[in-house]
Amino acid sequence: MSAPQRLVIATRASRLALWQAEFVRGRLQTLYPACSVELLTLTTRGDQILDRTLSKVGGKGLFVKELENALLDDRADLAVHSLKDVPVDLQAPFELCAVLERADPRDAFVSNDYATLAELPAGSVVGTSSLRRESQLRARYPHLRVQPLRGNLDTRLAKLDRGEYAAIILAAAGLDRLALGHRIRSLLEPADSLPAAGQGALGIEIRGDRADLRGWLAPLVHADTAACSLAERAVSRALGGSCQVPLAAYARVQGDQLVLHALVASPDGNRIVRAEGQGPVAQAEEIGEAAARQLLADGADAILASLTQDDASS
Repeated sequence: MSAPQRLVIATRASRLALWQAEFVRGRLQTLYPACSVELLTLTTRGDQILDRTLSKVGGKGLFVKELENALLDDRADLAVHSLKDVPVDLQAPFELCAVLERADPRDAFVSNDYATLAELPAGSVVGTSSLRRESQLRARYPHLRVQPLRGNLDTRLAKLDRGEYAAIILAAAGLDRLALGHRIRSLLEPADSLPAAGQGALGIEIRGDRADLRGWLAPLVHADTAACSLAERAVSRALGGSCQVPLAAYARVQGDQLVLHALVASPDGNRIVRAEGQGPVAQAEEIGEAAARQLLADGADAILASLTQDDASS
């Protein structure tokens, strides 16, 4: 296959999204020095709606629609996403063709006055945009007040610095990528705050009819991260995972084995169902599907049903 001559990357306009697109551009230019790699910067609905939580306005798909439109009309060849923002039920003609090596998957505790969650006094306001984080926070620290936090990374940090929150919880990878790791006071281990499916990894989306792109992007694929994310996203897909569901899934490769932890929780944190799975890396998707079945058998079905009823009544 001949090398590409020109590639256009569709990206959101936020500083973090641009960093991610520039990172992929750098990788592609190293692979294909004669190729012109350009960025097409777009503003998505998810970036525009900041006064409501994602679970109330349509979920993470709001971050990809405009980028997908650019793929459809040939303004762009590929789109770069935070993998955790990519819907698990991508519809034709789109496909996730490459998952890059994962950065730190953990959640980060950020505060100007406290070093850990355990130090926060009763009634302290903690900001997060994620029902997954919120449910686990409420379960471990019921004396804290969890409030919605929207906006890009700089906006969220500015709200903390204005004193609107005693602390906020963010993805460690995003802070590290923007050289803001010094804002992290402590990292939340997966046992305390299980990450979202795909957290810390970058995913590249293309149109399914672009076999040429699939070949050109293949060297960017990180096999272990791809296997882990396949298992994690299988859990989410089997449970209808979206921003409306407090769901977490995190896998690691140990030798030739993949170890998966997953949970479903009620938003108030009063009910948390957990499952674990392990097996050969080559069976990543099956391990995720089995963990989802275990979650449902152990009570996740009742939690999901109650969330559906809440959505219908709101």
